[in-house]
Amino acid sequence: MRIIVHTGKGGVGKTSISAATALRCAERGLKTIVISTDTAHSLGDSLEKSIGPEPVELYPNLWGQEVDARYSMDKYWGKFQEYMVALFSRQGVENIVAEEVTILPGLEEGAHLLWINKYVEDKEFDVLVVDAAPTAETLRLLSLPDVTRWWFEKVMTLTRGAARILRPIGKVLRRVDESIPADDAWQQVQDLFGTLDKVRMLLTNPEIASIRLVVNPERMVIKETQRTYTYLNLYGYATDAIVCNRIIPPEVTDPYFAMWKTNQQENIAFIQEAFGELPMMRVPLFGQEVTGLDGLRRLGNALYGENNPAVQMFSGHTHQIETVGKGQYKLIVPLPFARKDDMDLYRSRDELTLRVGPYRRNIVLPYALWDLEIADAKFEESTLCIRFGSVN
Repeated sequence: MRIIVHTGKGGVGKTSISAATALRCAERGLKTIVISTDTAHSLGDSLEKSIGPEPVELYPNLWGQEVDARYSMDKYWGKFQEYMVALFSRQGVENIVAEEVTILPGLEEGAHLLWINKYVEDKEFDVLVVDAAPTAETLRLLSLPDVTRWWFEKVMTLTRGAARILRPIGKVLRRVDESIPADDAWQQVQDLFGTLDKVRMLLTNPEIASIRLVVNPERMVIKETQRTYTYLNLYGYATDAIVCNRIIPPEVTDPYFAMWKTNQQENIAFIQEAFGELPMMRVPLFGQEVTGLDGLRRLGNALYGENNPAVQMFSGHTHQIETVGKGQYKLIVPLPFARKDDMDLYRSRDELTLRVGPYRRNIVLPYALWDLEIADAKFEESTLCIRFGSVN
Protein backbone atom coordinates (compact mmCIF):
# COMPACT_ATOMS: atom_id res chain seq x y z
CA MET A 1 0.00 0.00 0.00
CA ARG A 2 1.17 3.52 -0.81
CA ILE A 3 0.37 6.49 1.44
CA ILE A 4 0.52 10.00 -0.05
CA VAL A 5 0.15 12.93 2.36
CA HIS A 6 -0.44 16.45 1.01
CA THR A 7 0.21 19.31 3.40
CA GLY A 8 1.02 23.01 3.18
CA LYS A 9 -0.13 26.44 4.30
CA GLY A 10 -3.88 26.91 4.52
CA GLY A 11 -5.54 27.91 1.25
CA VAL A 12 -2.87 26.65 -1.17
CA GLY A 13 -5.14 24.02 -2.75
CA LYS A 14 -4.25 20.82 -0.85
CA THR A 15 -7.79 19.47 -1.07
CA SER A 16 -8.04 19.83 -4.84
CA ILE A 17 -4.58 18.29 -5.29
CA SER A 18 -5.53 15.38 -3.01
CA ALA A 19 -8.85 14.76 -4.76
CA ALA A 20 -7.26 14.92 -8.23
CA THR A 21 -4.47 12.57 -7.14
CA ALA A 22 -6.93 10.07 -5.71
CA LEU A 23 -9.11 10.19 -8.83
CA ARG A 24 -6.07 9.69 -11.08
CA CYS A 25 -4.99 6.65 -9.01
CA ALA A 26 -8.51 5.19 -9.12
CA GLU A 27 -8.77 5.62 -12.90
CA ARG A 28 -5.44 3.84 -13.29
CA GLY A 29 -7.06 0.79 -11.67
CA LEU A 30 -5.73 1.30 -8.13
CA LYS A 31 -8.25 0.85 -5.34
CA THR A 32 -7.94 4.22 -3.62
CA ILE A 33 -9.26 5.98 -0.53
CA VAL A 34 -8.83 9.70 0.11
CA ILE A 35 -9.32 11.01 3.64
CA SER A 36 -9.43 14.57 4.97
CA THR A 37 -7.77 15.32 8.32
CA ASP A 38 -8.53 19.05 8.16
CA THR A 39 -11.21 20.14 10.62
CA ALA A 40 -12.55 22.53 7.96
CA HIS A 41 -13.50 19.71 5.60
CA SER A 42 -13.93 20.59 1.92
CA LEU A 43 -13.10 17.23 0.34
CA GLY A 44 -16.76 16.42 -0.29
CA ASP A 45 -17.22 19.81 -1.97
CA SER A 46 -14.23 19.18 -4.21
CA LEU A 47 -15.53 15.76 -5.25
CA GLU A 48 -19.14 17.02 -5.31
CA LYS A 49 -20.22 14.13 -3.11
CA SER A 50 -21.53 13.73 0.45
CA ILE A 51 -18.81 12.21 2.64
CA GLY A 52 -19.02 11.22 6.31
CA PRO A 53 -16.87 9.92 9.18
CA GLU A 54 -16.80 6.40 7.68
CA PRO A 55 -15.54 5.62 4.16
CA VAL A 56 -18.05 6.11 1.32
CA GLU A 57 -17.68 4.72 -2.20
CA LEU A 58 -17.75 7.68 -4.59
CA TYR A 59 -16.74 6.39 -8.00
CA PRO A 60 -15.33 3.08 -9.30
CA ASN A 61 -12.17 2.28 -7.29
CA LEU A 62 -12.51 5.49 -5.23
CA TRP A 63 -13.65 5.94 -1.62
CA GLY A 64 -13.69 9.12 0.46
CA GLN A 65 -13.83 9.95 4.17
CA GLU A 66 -13.89 13.18 6.19
CA VAL A 67 -12.55 12.12 9.57
CA ASP A 68 -14.68 13.36 12.45
CA ALA A 69 -12.48 13.86 15.52
CA ARG A 70 -15.19 13.28 18.16
CA TYR A 71 -16.49 10.18 16.37
CA SER A 72 -12.97 8.75 16.14
CA MET A 73 -12.14 9.60 19.76
CA ASP A 74 -15.23 7.76 20.98
CA LYS A 75 -14.33 4.81 18.81
CA TYR A 76 -10.67 4.51 19.85
CA TRP A 77 -10.45 6.22 23.25
CA GLY A 78 -13.91 5.95 24.82
CA LYS A 79 -13.32 3.08 27.24
CA PHE A 80 -10.18 4.53 28.81
CA GLN A 81 -11.79 7.96 29.12
CA GLU A 82 -14.74 6.40 30.98
CA TYR A 83 -12.31 4.85 33.44
CA MET A 84 -10.42 8.09 34.02
CA VAL A 85 -13.62 10.14 34.40
CA ALA A 86 -14.84 7.64 37.00
CA LEU A 87 -11.55 7.89 38.89
CA PHE A 88 -11.42 11.70 38.95
CA SER A 89 -15.12 11.98 39.78
CA ARG A 90 -14.56 9.67 42.73
CA GLN A 91 -11.92 12.11 43.96
CA GLY A 92 -14.40 15.01 43.84
CA VAL A 93 -13.77 16.41 40.35
CA GLU A 94 -16.88 17.47 38.44
CA ASN A 95 -17.76 15.05 35.62
CA ILE A 96 -17.56 17.65 32.87
CA VAL A 97 -14.13 18.83 34.09
CA ALA A 98 -12.91 15.25 34.41
CA GLU A 99 -14.00 14.50 30.86
CA GLU A 100 -11.98 17.42 29.49
CA VAL A 101 -8.91 16.59 31.58
CA THR A 102 -8.84 13.01 30.32
CA ILE A 103 -8.54 13.97 26.66
CA LEU A 104 -4.91 13.63 25.63
CA PRO A 105 -3.37 16.76 24.09
CA GLY A 106 -3.52 16.36 20.33
CA LEU A 107 -5.79 13.32 20.49
CA GLU A 108 -8.28 14.90 18.11
CA GLU A 109 -5.53 15.11 15.50
CA GLY A 110 -4.27 11.68 16.55
CA ALA A 111 -7.58 10.08 15.62
CA HIS A 112 -6.56 10.56 12.00
CA LEU A 113 -3.40 8.51 12.51
CA LEU A 114 -5.45 5.62 13.86
CA TRP A 115 -7.47 5.47 10.64
CA ILE A 116 -4.25 5.34 8.61
CA ASN A 117 -3.12 2.33 10.62
CA LYS A 118 -6.49 0.62 10.12
CA TYR A 119 -6.35 0.90 6.34
CA VAL A 120 -2.78 -0.36 6.18
CA GLU A 121 -3.57 -3.36 8.38
CA ASP A 122 -6.82 -4.19 6.55
CA LYS A 123 -4.98 -4.27 3.20
CA GLU A 124 -8.20 -3.34 1.44
CA PHE A 125 -6.79 -0.42 -0.59
CA ASP A 126 -3.81 0.04 -2.89
CA VAL A 127 -3.42 3.78 -2.24
CA LEU A 128 -4.32 6.04 0.69
CA VAL A 129 -4.30 9.78 -0.11
CA VAL A 130 -4.38 12.13 2.90
CA ASP A 131 -5.66 15.68 2.56
CA ALA A 132 -3.84 16.92 5.65
CA ALA A 133 -4.52 19.92 7.84
CA PRO A 134 -2.44 23.09 7.42
CA THR A 135 1.22 22.68 8.27
CA ALA A 136 1.21 23.69 11.96
CA GLU A 137 -1.54 21.16 12.77
CA THR A 138 0.16 18.48 10.67
CA LEU A 139 3.44 18.95 12.53
CA ARG A 140 1.62 18.60 15.87
CA LEU A 141 -0.01 15.46 14.51
CA LEU A 142 3.29 13.89 13.44
CA SER A 143 4.90 14.60 16.82
CA LEU A 144 1.88 13.23 18.70
CA PRO A 145 3.40 9.97 20.03
CA ASP A 146 5.96 11.92 22.08
CA VAL A 147 3.31 14.33 23.41
CA THR A 148 0.87 11.61 24.48
CA ARG A 149 3.54 9.70 26.37
CA TRP A 150 4.54 12.86 28.26
CA TRP A 151 0.88 13.49 29.16
CA PHE A 152 0.31 9.93 30.31
CA GLU A 153 3.44 9.94 32.48
CA LYS A 154 2.33 13.22 34.11
CA VAL A 155 -1.14 11.82 34.81
CA MET A 156 0.46 8.78 36.40
CA THR A 157 2.61 11.02 38.59
CA LEU A 158 -0.30 13.23 39.63
CA THR A 159 -2.36 10.23 40.63
CA ARG A 160 0.60 8.75 42.54
CA GLY A 161 1.70 6.17 40.05
CA ALA A 162 0.08 3.68 37.73
CA ALA A 163 0.44 0.83 40.19
CA ARG A 164 -1.68 2.65 42.79
CA ILE A 165 -4.24 3.69 40.17
CA LEU A 166 -4.89 0.28 38.73
CA ARG A 167 -6.42 -1.07 41.93
CA PRO A 168 -8.96 1.74 42.65
CA ILE A 169 -9.83 2.13 38.96
CA GLY A 170 -10.89 -1.48 38.77
CA LYS A 171 -13.16 -1.07 41.80
CA VAL A 172 -14.66 2.19 40.56
CA LEU A 173 -15.48 0.89 37.12
CA ARG A 174 -16.85 -2.40 38.24
CA ARG A 175 -19.45 -0.28 40.01
CA VAL A 176 -20.01 1.71 36.80
CA ASP A 177 -20.22 -1.28 34.45
CA GLU A 178 -19.85 -4.79 35.74
CA SER A 179 -19.44 -6.16 32.22
CA ILE A 180 -16.17 -4.33 31.45
CA PRO A 181 -12.97 -5.89 32.84
CA ALA A 182 -10.76 -3.30 34.56
CA ASP A 183 -7.67 -4.29 32.57
CA ASP A 184 -9.32 -3.37 29.26
CA ALA A 185 -8.89 0.37 29.72
CA TRP A 186 -5.16 0.14 30.36
CA GLN A 187 -4.72 -2.24 27.48
CA GLN A 188 -6.45 0.37 25.31
CA VAL A 189 -3.80 2.91 26.32
CA GLN A 190 -1.01 0.52 25.41
CA ASP A 191 -2.72 -0.32 22.14
CA LEU A 192 -3.08 3.38 21.36
CA PHE A 193 0.62 4.08 21.91
CA GLY A 194 1.52 0.96 19.94
CA THR A 195 -0.66 2.10 17.05
CA LEU A 196 0.84 5.60 17.04
CA ASP A 197 4.32 4.07 16.92
CA LYS A 198 3.30 1.85 14.02
CA VAL A 199 1.93 4.81 12.09
CA ARG A 200 5.15 6.72 12.66
CA MET A 201 7.11 3.77 11.29
CA LEU A 202 4.82 3.67 8.26
CA LEU A 203 5.04 7.39 7.55
CA THR A 204 8.84 7.45 7.93
CA ASN A 205 9.28 4.56 5.47
CA PRO A 206 9.78 6.18 2.04
CA GLU A 207 8.90 2.92 0.29
CA ILE A 208 5.41 3.15 1.82
CA ALA A 209 4.72 6.84 2.44
CA SER A 210 5.45 10.13 0.72
CA ILE A 211 4.75 13.61 2.04
CA ARG A 212 4.20 16.18 -0.70
CA LEU A 213 4.34 19.88 0.09
CA VAL A 214 1.81 22.07 -1.73
CA VAL A 215 2.82 25.70 -2.28
CA ASN A 216 1.69 28.72 -4.22
CA PRO A 217 4.43 30.83 -5.86
CA GLU A 218 4.21 33.44 -3.10
CA ARG A 219 7.12 34.33 -0.82
CA MET A 220 5.22 33.98 2.49
CA VAL A 221 3.87 30.58 1.49
CA ILE A 222 7.32 29.39 0.43
CA LYS A 223 8.88 30.51 3.72
CA GLU A 224 6.37 28.53 5.77
CA THR A 225 6.90 25.51 3.52
CA GLN A 226 10.65 25.73 4.09
CA ARG A 227 10.10 25.56 7.84
CA THR A 228 7.77 22.62 7.39
CA TYR A 229 10.37 20.78 5.33
CA THR A 230 12.96 21.35 8.04
CA TYR A 231 10.75 19.86 10.73
CA LEU A 232 9.69 16.93 8.56
CA ASN A 233 13.38 16.12 8.18
CA LEU A 234 13.83 16.52 11.91
CA TYR A 235 11.18 13.86 12.59
CA GLY A 236 12.36 11.57 9.81
CA TYR A 237 9.40 11.92 7.44
CA ALA A 238 10.18 11.52 3.75
CA THR A 239 9.21 14.40 1.46
CA ASP A 240 9.35 13.31 -2.16
CA ALA A 241 7.94 16.30 -4.10
CA ILE A 242 6.92 19.94 -4.11
CA VAL A 243 3.62 20.80 -5.81
CA CYS A 244 3.59 24.41 -7.04
CA ASN A 245 -0.06 25.26 -7.53
CA ARG A 246 -1.92 28.14 -9.24
CA ILE A 247 0.76 29.34 -11.63
CA ILE A 248 -0.58 31.95 -14.05
CA PRO A 249 -0.22 30.30 -17.49
CA PRO A 250 1.79 31.97 -20.32
CA GLU A 251 -1.31 32.45 -22.49
CA VAL A 252 -2.64 35.01 -20.00
CA THR A 253 -1.43 38.27 -21.57
CA ASP A 254 -3.65 40.80 -19.81
CA PRO A 255 -1.37 43.65 -18.55
CA TYR A 256 -3.20 43.48 -15.20
CA PHE A 257 -1.38 40.19 -14.48
CA ALA A 258 2.05 41.22 -15.80
CA MET A 259 3.62 42.10 -12.44
CA TRP A 260 1.99 39.12 -10.77
CA LYS A 261 3.42 36.78 -13.44
CA THR A 262 6.88 38.30 -13.01
CA ASN A 263 6.75 37.82 -9.24
CA GLN A 264 5.57 34.24 -9.66
CA GLN A 265 8.46 33.38 -11.98
CA GLU A 266 10.94 34.85 -9.49
CA ASN A 267 9.37 32.83 -6.69
CA ILE A 268 9.36 29.63 -8.76
CA ALA A 269 13.09 30.10 -9.30
CA PHE A 270 13.45 30.58 -5.53
CA ILE A 271 11.56 27.31 -4.88
CA GLN A 272 13.92 25.43 -7.20
CA GLU A 273 16.91 26.93 -5.41
CA ALA A 274 15.51 26.37 -1.92
CA PHE A 275 14.44 22.74 -2.25
CA GLY A 276 17.38 21.51 -4.26
CA GLU A 277 16.94 18.02 -5.68
CA LEU A 278 13.29 17.65 -4.69
CA PRO A 279 11.19 17.37 -7.87
CA MET A 280 8.70 20.16 -8.42
CA MET A 281 5.37 19.60 -10.16
CA ARG A 282 3.68 22.65 -11.65
CA VAL A 283 -0.06 23.24 -11.79
CA PRO A 284 -1.60 26.19 -13.66
CA LEU A 285 -4.21 28.55 -12.31
CA PHE A 286 -7.43 27.43 -13.99
CA GLY A 287 -10.03 29.84 -15.30
CA GLN A 288 -12.75 28.34 -13.11
CA GLU A 289 -13.17 26.52 -9.82
CA VAL A 290 -11.76 22.98 -9.89
CA THR A 291 -14.49 20.62 -8.65
CA GLY A 292 -16.22 17.48 -9.87
CA LEU A 293 -14.87 14.72 -12.07
CA ASP A 294 -14.10 16.84 -15.13
CA GLY A 295 -12.33 19.59 -13.20
CA LEU A 296 -10.29 17.14 -11.14
CA ARG A 297 -9.31 15.21 -14.28
CA ARG A 298 -7.95 18.41 -15.82
CA LEU A 299 -6.01 19.10 -12.66
CA GLY A 300 -4.69 15.52 -12.57
CA ASN A 301 -3.56 15.75 -16.19
CA ALA A 302 -1.72 19.00 -15.54
CA LEU A 303 -0.17 17.58 -12.39
CA TYR A 304 0.95 14.14 -13.53
CA GLY A 305 0.68 13.89 -17.30
CA GLU A 306 1.22 10.18 -18.02
CA ASN A 307 2.98 9.53 -14.70
CA ASN A 308 1.62 7.34 -11.91
CA PRO A 309 0.92 9.47 -8.79
CA ALA A 310 1.49 6.49 -6.50
CA VAL A 311 5.18 5.97 -7.33
CA GLN A 312 7.92 7.36 -5.10
CA MET A 313 9.26 10.51 -6.76
CA PHE A 314 12.40 11.07 -4.73
CA SER A 315 14.50 9.07 -2.28
CA GLY A 316 16.84 10.64 0.23
CA HIS A 317 18.18 10.20 3.74
CA THR A 318 16.81 11.88 6.85
CA HIS A 319 19.82 10.79 8.85
CA GLN A 320 22.57 8.22 8.38
CA ILE A 321 25.59 6.87 10.23
CA GLU A 322 28.94 6.39 8.56
CA THR A 323 32.16 4.76 9.76
CA VAL A 324 34.99 7.30 9.44
CA GLY A 325 37.82 5.35 11.07
CA LYS A 326 38.57 2.71 13.67
CA GLY A 327 36.17 3.30 16.54
CA GLN A 328 34.88 6.51 14.96
CA TYR A 329 31.47 7.23 13.43
CA LYS A 330 29.67 10.19 11.93
CA LEU A 331 25.94 10.89 12.28
CA ILE A 332 24.63 13.02 9.40
CA VAL A 333 21.30 14.84 9.77
CA PRO A 334 20.07 17.02 6.87
CA LEU A 335 18.22 20.07 8.25
CA PRO A 336 17.33 22.33 5.32
CA PHE A 337 16.68 25.97 6.25
CA ALA A 338 17.56 25.47 9.92
CA ARG A 339 19.73 28.08 11.63
CA LYS A 340 22.72 27.22 13.81
CA ASP A 341 21.68 29.71 16.51
CA ASP A 342 18.24 28.06 16.76
CA MET A 343 19.57 24.58 17.42
CA ASP A 344 20.38 22.62 20.61
CA LEU A 345 21.83 19.15 21.06
CA TYR A 346 21.52 16.87 24.12
CA ARG A 347 22.88 13.39 24.51
CA SER A 348 22.31 10.45 26.86
CA ARG A 349 24.14 7.14 26.52
CA ASP A 350 21.78 5.60 23.96
CA GLU A 351 19.88 8.59 22.66
CA LEU A 352 20.42 11.95 21.00
CA THR A 353 17.92 14.79 21.38
CA LEU A 354 18.02 17.49 18.75
CA ARG A 355 15.98 20.67 19.04
CA VAL A 356 15.33 23.02 16.13
CA GLY A 357 13.08 25.92 17.11
CA PRO A 358 10.13 24.59 19.15
CA TYR A 359 10.43 21.04 17.83
CA ARG A 360 12.47 18.13 19.15
CA ARG A 361 13.59 14.83 17.72
CA ASN A 362 14.99 11.89 19.63
CA ILE A 363 17.40 9.69 17.67
CA VAL A 364 18.07 6.30 19.24
CA LEU A 365 21.76 5.51 18.81
CA PRO A 366 23.02 2.07 17.78
CA TYR A 367 24.84 0.01 20.38
CA ALA A 368 28.24 0.74 18.78
CA LEU A 369 27.91 4.44 19.74
CA TRP A 370 26.75 4.01 23.32
CA ASP A 371 30.16 4.24 24.95
CA LEU A 372 31.60 6.80 22.54
CA GLU A 373 31.84 10.52 23.22
CA ILE A 374 30.80 13.30 20.85
CA ALA A 375 34.12 14.46 19.45
CA ASP A 376 32.70 17.41 17.54
CA ALA A 377 29.53 18.67 15.88
CA LYS A 378 29.41 20.92 12.83
CA PHE A 379 26.51 22.48 10.98
CA GLU A 380 27.50 23.20 7.39
CA GLU A 381 25.57 23.41 4.11
CA SER A 382 22.21 22.66 5.83
CA THR A 383 23.59 19.45 7.33
CA LEU A 384 24.46 18.64 10.93
CA CYS A 385 27.45 16.29 11.21
CA ILE A 386 28.20 14.78 14.61
CA ARG A 387 31.38 12.77 15.07
CA PHE A 388 31.62 10.08 17.76
CA GLY A 389 34.95 8.73 19.01
CA SER A 390 36.59 6.84 21.85
CA VAL A 391 37.50 8.59 25.09
CA ASN A 392 41.30 9.01 25.36
